Amino acid sequence: MTKNLIVSLAGLFLITAFTNVLSTLKTMFISKKIMNPVYILVFVDAIIFATIVGKVTSGDGIQFTIAYALGRSMGVFIGNKLEDRLALGILEVDVFLNHKYKMIELAENLREEGYTVNNYSVSGNNGNKRYKVEVVINRKEFRILEDIIEECGINTPTLKVKNLSKVDGKITTTSS
Repeated sequence: MTKNLIVSLAGLFLITAFTNVLSTLKTMFISKKIMNPVYILVFVDAIIFATIVGKVTSGDGIQFTIAYALGRSMGVFIGNKLEDRLALGILEVDVFLNHKYKMIELAENLREEGYTVNNYSVSGNNGNKRYKVEVVINRKEFRILEDIIEECGINTPTLKVKNLSKVDGKITTTSS
């Protein structure tokens, strides 16, 4: 392999990985209904994609196709890590407990941290009395919620986690 071929393949790999990161971000923004950045991402991705397709189809040998496929795979990996880091979105988390005093302690600790919390008495499996703590948080704060649950001495609670597309009204979704 010549030096020019290696540089071309490395460039193709890196550019393809970059465009796949853009595609992952685009999908993430669309799913969260954050549309303004999507238009720019689609435009940039389309220009790069058109250029890359020309390079892959005109290249001699399978090495361009392999570099393209590896770049796509790496882009998915990087995009997934980036999406985990950004953690956009809002969650409604329901914590189900068997002990009333643990429910009260958890609800009060969450309120002290600045979260909006609702707590209920509910019927669980076979009609047994259980307690539910409902809290709305930013997705990136889920680890904070888990830490607060652990600080209350609650081990392996039943959690129901729902993605919310929007929240109206007086609801605090961030701590502090």
